[in-house]
Amino acid sequence: MIDALLGLPVLSLLLVPTLASYGTSLNLIFFYMTWTTLVLSHDPLRVELFGTLAVRLVFYIVPSVLFFLFDILTPSAAVVVKAQGETGLPCGSKRGKIRLRDIKVAGWALLNLALGFAAQAAVEEVRTQVLGWRSALRVSMRLPMPWDMVKELAMGLLVRERTTIAKRHQTWYHSLRAPFPLTAHYDHPVVYLLANFIPTYVPAMVFRFHLLTYLLYLSVISLEETFAFSGYSVMPTNFFLGGIARRTDMHLVGDAEGNYGPWGVLDWVFGTSVGGDEEDGDGDGNDDDEVNGSVMGGSAPDASLEEKIRRAVEESTKRKWSERERRMRRRRGE
Repeated sequence: MIDALLGLPVLSLLLVPTLASYGTSLNLIFFYMTWTTLVLSHDPLRVELFGTLAVRLVFYIVPSVLFFLFDILTPSAAVVVKAQGETGLPCGSKRGKIRLRDIKVAGWALLNLALGFAAQAAVEEVRTQVLGWRSALRVSMRLPMPWDMVKELAMGLLVRERTTIAKRHQTWYHSLRAPFPLTAHYDHPVVYLLANFIPTYVPAMVFRFHLLTYLLYLSVISLEETFAFSGYSVMPTNFFLGGIARRTDMHLVGDAEGNYGPWGVLDWVFGTSVGGDEEDGDGDGNDDDEVNGSVMGGSAPDASLEEKIRRAVEESTKRKWSERERRMRRRRGE
């Protein structure tokens, strides 16, 4: 079991260039030899499942758990890089203590990941053993061509853009104040399967991705989920991941009024994007005056704009929670 996990070529491709001084040709030969040995020596289902597990561990679970521990163990340090300030911390305050609810959120997120892993195994088992069909993903010695990988990756990410299952999603995920590490997979289990696992796995199954393409596809998604739901304002690539993270923040803070897809392609097509430039001019104009005053005084306009956005997000969050409290009081009165 462990030898299959450590023998995955995707890990070899990441490690060999850093641990050896071989040229590109030798690295590709080593990669092909590792992949061929793996396919010939292990069952295709085992290769697929352990490849999935390895990618999720390396690109999502380990970094997200580390980010989560950083947030709950050192909140005074984490608040410095939080896009929403103290609101973006799991406990909601840099002086807050670790709460059982935050641990439950992280636990449910990891449980949903395991549920998706089990669902993927069940789908493949039914297809290959019960129905006698081919596996959902192509596991063969033939490596996919770069253009095929790019095409399949683009199709998978486009189909993954979707809307969510409203009611249970509202009472689970939207009970959070702001996204923080591990919340990408926090939701009601049924909603998680319908709104997260299926949009991720079905495109790969419909287009029958090569397993290497699927692992690359899952790596991109895992990195996106790790950083977009971290709540941090500092990103490895601010233009790409930073934009997704801001869309994720506004989806939650805006009480699910828009930004349903992670990349925003279908939101742009159907006009459901929120948090754009058109909303910056709303309000009584005091924030604009403050920004203009700070700019005239010599302050950096980018810093003023960030402060303006932060205040707007905090005010929106306060309004949302006050409205929810009023609804809860009315329900108790009934």
